[in-house]
Order: sequence, then C-alpha cells, then structure tokens
Amino acid sequence: MSVQIAKIALSAATYAIDKPYDYLIPAGLTGALPGVRVVVPFGAGNRRIEGIVLAVEEHGEPPEKPLKSVLACLDEEPVLDAEGLQTALWVRERWFCTVYDAARAMLPAGLYYSLQDCYRLADGWEPAAALEAAGEAENERRAVELIAARRNGLEAGALRAAFGTRDPGPALRALLKKGVLVLETSASRGVGDKKERLVSLAVPPEEALDQVIPRRRSAPLRYAVVELLAGIGEASAKEVCYFTGASGATLRSLEKSGLVAVREREVFRRVAPKPEKPAGPICLNEEQQRAFEGLDSLARAGRAAVALLYGVTGSGKTQVYLRLIQETLKRGKTALTLVPEIALTPQLMAIFTAHFGAEVAVLHSSLRAGERYDEWKRVRAGRARVVIGTRSAVFAPLKDLGLIILDEEQEGSYKSENVPRYHARDVAKYRAGRSGALLVLGSATPSVESMYRARQGDYHLFTLAHRYNEQALPQVFLADLKEELRDGNRTPLSLPLRQALEENLARGEQSILFLNRRGASRMATCVSCGQVPTCPRCSAYLTYHSANHRLMCHYCGHSEPMPDACPGCGGALEFVGAGTQKVEETLRELFPGAEVLRMDADTITAGRSHEELLRRFREERVPILVGTQMVAKGLDFENVTLVGVISADQGLYLDDYRAGERTFSLLTQVVGRAGRGSKTGRAIIQTFTPENDVIQAAAHQDYDRFYAQEIGLRRVRSCPPFASLFVVTVSGAEEGQALRVCAFLRDTLRRWLTAPPYRDMGCQVLGPAPAAIAKVNNRYRYRLTLMAENTGPTRELVAHLVRCAQADRKNRGLSVTADVDPMN
Repeated sequence: MSVQIAKIALSAATYAIDKPYDYLIPAGLTGALPGVRVVVPFGAGNRRIEGIVLAVEEHGEPPEKPLKSVLACLDEEPVLDAEGLQTALWVRERWFCTVYDAARAMLPAGLYYSLQDCYRLADGWEPAAALEAAGEAENERRAVELIAARRNGLEAGALRAAFGTRDPGPALRALLKKGVLVLETSASRGVGDKKERLVSLAVPPEEALDQVIPRRRSAPLRYAVVELLAGIGEASAKEVCYFTGASGATLRSLEKSGLVAVREREVFRRVAPKPEKPAGPICLNEEQQRAFEGLDSLARAGRAAVALLYGVTGSGKTQVYLRLIQETLKRGKTALTLVPEIALTPQLMAIFTAHFGAEVAVLHSSLRAGERYDEWKRVRAGRARVVIGTRSAVFAPLKDLGLIILDEEQEGSYKSENVPRYHARDVAKYRAGRSGALLVLGSATPSVESMYRARQGDYHLFTLAHRYNEQALPQVFLADLKEELRDGNRTPLSLPLRQALEENLARGEQSILFLNRRGASRMATCVSCGQVPTCPRCSAYLTYHSANHRLMCHYCGHSEPMPDACPGCGGALEFVGAGTQKVEETLRELFPGAEVLRMDADTITAGRSHEELLRRFREERVPILVGTQMVAKGLDFENVTLVGVISADQGLYLDDYRAGERTFSLLTQVVGRAGRGSKTGRAIIQTFTPENDVIQAAAHQDYDRFYAQEIGLRRVRSCPPFASLFVVTVSGAEEGQALRVCAFLRDTLRRWLTAPPYRDMGCQVLGPAPAAIAKVNNRYRYRLTLMAENTGPTRELVAHLVRCAQADRKNRGLSVTADVDPMN
C-alpha cells in the first residue's frame, strides 16, 4: 500500500538541527501540500509544534522505520508557492537561519498561528481512578489534581506555572502513556478573514413585492427592504439596515420566508488612500528620457539585469520610476518598489495612486495586522500589480515580476537586524534573477559596493547629473562649532544657523533641522566626580528625555527618574550633548511665535503617524521641522529653502568602516531637501571638524571625490566590496564564558582554514572582540570576524562552525549566531 511522506521544516528546530523532517500524511488528510502549514508531534514528549510542508513524496510501501503522523493542516491552501519555498531555502543558506524562520519572515503577521496545548482526563476516567493510576508518584498525582479541577482541562502553560520550578514533563508523559490524560492542541490566528453579508432578492421583484404589499402597514420594514432590493438588486446587510432602518432580525425573517438570499463576501481592510486626481502624462527632460530608454530596453529584453540609477537630489528619479512601471504594466508584468523609511510611503503612495489607482498595494510594519494581511492577500490574488513597501515587502507574492526598484539603495535599514538577517538588495537580486526582471538601484549617494560593481561593469550605470527643474543644488555653508564655543555659545544652534532661520521666518519659507539623536541630551554627567549614569543592563550611557524627565536606555528600554544630584557624590549634574527634544526646546525659546514640529521615534504613535505630521508640515506650512533620519531623505517640499545639520560629526568617528559613508550619505541627502521648488535652497552644516575630507565632500556634494577616497581605504583594509565580513557573535550572561567560547571558535576556525580547500583562499580571522555595545539586556556579546570572499564553501564553513557551537552541551546558556556584512 502506497503512502505519502511529507518533508517538513519545523518551528522548534534550532539552526544546529534544522533539516527537513519526515512525517506520514494520514489517508484522510488531503490538504498537506507543499507550502501548507501543519501541526506535528515533535521530540520525546510529542510536543505539538508548527511546521511548513516543503515537499510530498509518494512511497510504494510504508517505511521500515516508523514515522510520526501529521496531526492537522492549518491552511486551506498553500501560503507559499514553489518559488516562495525556494526563496526560503536560499535565505537559509545565505544568512544562517532555519527554513521555518525564513518562511515566517515572508508572511504577514496576520497569518501567524498560536498553538495551545491543553491536558484533560481521558474519556471514562474519574478523578479517583486517575489518582489511583498515578500511584505514589507525587508529580503525577499533583498533575491529576490540577487537571481534574478544571472541567475543560488545563492549558499547558498554566500547568507549568502551577508546578513552579519543578518540571511536569516526565509526569505528563507517564500519564499520557497510561492513557489517563489526553493532549489536545488548538490553533488560533491573530487576524481572521473579514467578511460582509450581501442581501439580494431570492424571487423575482414583482413576486416579492406582491407578498409584502398586503402587509405594508403592519410590517413596513419588510416592505422597505424588498422595495430597496427591487430597485438596486444587491447590497450589503449593513447598507440595507442603514437606508431602511431594518434590523438583522428583519433580514433573517425575510430570509426564512424565502424572499431574500444572504451570502458572504470577503472584503479587504485597507487604509483608504487620500483621493488623488488622475495624473497627467509624465514629462521627462532629455537626461531623464535617456535614462528611461536605457533602463526600459533592459526590462524589455526579458533577461535578469541590475542597473544603478545615480542621480543628484531633486533630479527626478521618481518620474523615471513611474515611466518604467507604466511600461512594465503594459507588458502584463508586475512591479515592486521599496523605500527605506515608513515615513516615505505616504508621499510615494499618493503619487503612485494618482498614476495607477487601485492597482497599488502598500506593505509595511506600521499598518494594522488586518490591513497588512489583506494587502498581502490582494497582491497574492493579483488584484494589486504594483507594491510599495519597506524592507519586508521584498517578499511580496507578486506573480510575473518584471521590475524591482530599490530607492535610496544605500540605506542600512534594508538590512534586517533580526533573524533572518537578510539584506533586501540581495533578496531583490535573487528574485530578479528567478523572474528575469530588471532591478533598479536608485540613489543620490550610492553605496560604495554598488558603485564599484557599476564601474566594474557588473551593473548597468545611468546618471542624472542635474536637477529636474534646472535649479542649482543648495549652497552649503560650514559652521565651525569650535568658534561658537570660543564665543560662549553653548546652545545647539550656531549663530549662522540662527540668523538663517530668522530670515526664513521673515520670508514665510520653511526649514528642516536634522539631528540623528532623539531625546533631550546625550547624557548627564557630574561636574564634581565625572560620573555618568549608565544602564544597569547594558554597557551604554542613559539618555535624558525632558518630556518625561527620565533617563532612558535606547538599547533595552530601561527607564529611571532623573536624579536631583549625582548618586555617587551628591554633586550637581550637567547635561552634555543635545537631542531632538533639546533642539525643539531651544527653538521655542528663540522663536516663541513660530510653530515647531518634531519627528522622531518618540513622537510617532498609533494616533500620530508619519503621514499626519508630514501632511501638517506641507499643508499648514509649519515653519520648522526638527527630526532624525526620518526627515533626511526622499521628502519633497517646495517651500523648504533651508536645511540645518545640527551635528555633522555625530556618527563620523565611530569604530565602523562605514562611518564615513553613512555620514556623507546622510549629509548629502538632508542637504538635498532644500530648494526643490522654484526657490533657491541653502544648507548649514554644523561641525567641529570642517576640514574633514568627508565633511568637505558632502559640503560640495561631490560624490566622485568621496568615492575615490573611500574605495581606496576599502581596498587597503579588505572591506566590502573587496571581501565580505562574516561575523560570529557569542552572547551570554557570564562575560568570561562568552569570551572563552569565542576564543575557542577562533582557534577552531583558524585550524580548519589550514586544510584544503580553504588554505589558498586568503582568509583572515580577527577577534574575539567585544561588540560596540558589549552588554545589552544583561548579556555580554563578543564577536569573531572572518574576512573572506562570499562563496558557497565559505558560507558552509561558517554554518558548520555555528552548528557545532550550538550542538556543544558545554555552551548551554550561550547564543551563537552568524551574519554577513552586518550594519552594526
């Protein structure tokens, strides 16, 4: 007799034991198809866990070794198709995660299930008999007493809580084996499908009216419903009740009488986009037209290709994107556009809706779970052929993908910091390769890696060297903060910036001030002993927030009241540095009549979104907007003529090879927010080191100068793009243990590298070294770095090292993970 065996990726499998597990598909279970999530027993205790079917095999005979069976299917149809499953396997191999973790990252949170195990007495067992079967075993008797006290059984979590520090597992397994207990598993999903009831006449209108007219006076609501449906045909139950005053009971009565029929229809929860007038034809200038024609010819070829669209700020890259999407849709293909910040989606959504209407879907983490789930369903069903979203939207289930656009491709937010630690740019390249699509990387400050590949000929390069409206780039002035201190100015605003703000206010023009640090002050320090309040759980200073008068840790969330005096010596505390709150307070003091908006992680809430703040800034012409990197890129306000950078040095001198690149990109991008309309723009960059090469290149908005300096440094240091950095992180509650294990892994790796085929690869091993923030949330972190070419054998070597470390029982309590080219 033939049997079906499913290959399943399990949620409970750690990276060390991650593999496809074999399970029998019972004869009556027909829905266990590839891409469907299932419930299966796992481990010695047959714990119920979730898995996803990767493949199904037909076998002529039952296997010699007994297999456990699939218990239930969680999905009516596959949530991932064959391409999605293949992508999950590829992500696992590239970023050292489990297949299940990769698959889960590709699905909206509304699809996630929560499994709950519940124990109850088996049918026919009375409490007294169950206690007798438990015998003298204390834990078994305790379990029976707890479960018997609940008529519907006891949830596993509550049972473990009742046992405290004792483990109830052995007792529960023994009782299950004796047949005293039964284990039942239920699955609940965070978000369900939204339905609406539609009402229509079940008989011809004349017949329906003939039946209700005689009782028109005694049953006016029945008559009103039939009259309405006779005129319009079909409507939702909600609309029928609204326009007639009828209730649900009236509709049920009419349905019972056979006069109306009620059916259910799925509806999609959506954030209703602001109505936009249909956009007219897109007019490209000569430079844009050349770039568009070159890119479109690549897209028409039907072969996978990657192109870098390098255009100065305000050069009109978005118009080129729109024309490419128009042509892609004409060819029957779909298009995906990614942006680095959620703050950019409302502006882009408005533009795209004006051109493509209801065919646009938006996917990002700020949507409610139901809205995101329904947008995902719209995309999968083919009702939306254009997707806009942030990093995770790269997995959008678009069919016939013809174009992928990665706007501001240099941004670090495209790299995930959580498992799986994928980079959206690499996933986009993979999807473009599988679909024969064109990937367009757009930026005014391309990443060094992308520009290097473009100049090497791996990517096609298209350049927009001038602004769309032929306006000059903003004039940039450097304000030396050393001079400001000598003159006694201890406020966050230099004299030149203050004067420029006054001039802008007088002219009715708007200003944007950028500081990539939220809070009021960087830290508080004692003027007597120099002590600085630090987080008790992290090796990081606490940041002062004036809004709640508290010191807060931006790594673990710890918060404590601001002390009146130094806890160590009782001396006075003085604030050092400034955050967005401090800048806002200073502006209100200097310009009491001017409104100031602040946009950072502290001001964005469920009731106060990015979209609402930006709408106010645009429509109400609020004079000054202060913000973190949310305001640094992609935003287009024609009345903004002044940009101020409060502290250009903030991230420049970090111990990170990308520090210069990040600083140059941020400065260039934020400066580019000025002068995008008909008025001339200007920018003031405040810095303690105006002579720094990166600051000078950003002030002149000279990318070529910056790139020439940076690529030379990268070549000397063997940093990307000349090699990849594989980072193995060991973290644990005991610092000594984490350091010892990291050193052991270093020695192991060096020994392996002396053997073929790695001997001639020119790899270099560095570390162990503490992470930039060595302690986070009471866990110490040490890192080991392998500098090598990113190839299959290298990834397999690192993967084997991590698996061995995770499988070693001596490393219990430690976390060992790996990443490639991390952003921090």
